[in-house]
Amino acid sequence: MNITWNQSVRNSIKSADVANRQLHTECFSEGKFPIKIPLEFADKIEVGNPLDPLLLQVLPSTSQAQDGFSDSPLEDEKFSPIQGLIHKYTSRVLLIASRVCAIHCQYCFRQNFDYEEHDILSNWQEIEQYLEANLGVNEVILSGGDPLTLSDGKIEKIVKSVEGIEHIKILRIHSRTAVVVPSRITDKLSEILSRTRLKVVMVFHINHPREISADFINQVKKLQSLTLLNQSVLLKGVNDNASILAALSHKLFASSIMPYYLHLLDKVSGAEHFLLSDEKAKDIYRELQKSLSGYLLPKLVRDEGGESKSLVIPLQN
Repeated sequence: MNITWNQSVRNSIKSADVANRQLHTECFSEGKFPIKIPLEFADKIEVGNPLDPLLLQVLPSTSQAQDGFSDSPLEDEKFSPIQGLIHKYTSRVLLIASRVCAIHCQYCFRQNFDYEEHDILSNWQEIEQYLEANLGVNEVILSGGDPLTLSDGKIEKIVKSVEGIEHIKILRIHSRTAVVVPSRITDKLSEILSRTRLKVVMVFHINHPREISADFINQVKKLQSLTLLNQSVLLKGVNDNASILAALSHKLFASSIMPYYLHLLDKVSGAEHFLLSDEKAKDIYRELQKSLSGYLLPKLVRDEGGESKSLVIPLQN
């Protein structure tokens, strides 16, 4: 299907009726978190397979609420000294670069976040003043939403603004859009990110080896001058298998992307059915350790919403 990234996102599947019809299934119903599946991702889903691991990530939940789950499991709002900026860690800040995601993953921990209030484009003057005043900050992280749902022009404006602050050395961009809509990796985007004085780190959000398509492998070559990392979420029914995770690491490495983090599920309401017990997660990870070299092994971590991520199980070489 030869379409632009804008068309893929604009024409996303956005209702249960359309999803059921297009994917030849009856498993979709409207849930708390709206359905949104870009066309390039929908094309990767195995039609008629209700257990397809890509399908399960975008399928609204019918699970019952459980203790320990909440609308804001990481409580980002507590770490937001000014609108649009989250400052949990001494040396780096996170900016809510976009209110929009190209895809609605049903395990997303920010699905209830107040994006209207925290959009950086509306609060840039205050954010710039905060960054300039905090000399200990050397890294800016663009998140969201998804920063790559912004136009190349808006991304260029943000990059130029950040690089104008002398003590900022690193720009990190977290994106799932880049893999679910590979056409988003444009020549212009590559040019913007390769010519800045900032050291740019791109962190992809890829959970399953089947998400890495030939189109993505080809497009990501445009970003080879950057540091490319990946983080995944360990999801029941999707990638809760050492063989699948090993295949993901190998496929990432073949695409010049280093496995970085394997997150335990953030306990957001509606994602209860994705949860694995800690013991099951550790068993999977120990098996993964046996099959991968140390440089291919992501860190198994839990985000408690505090000042740092915690390693769930030690790494080995």
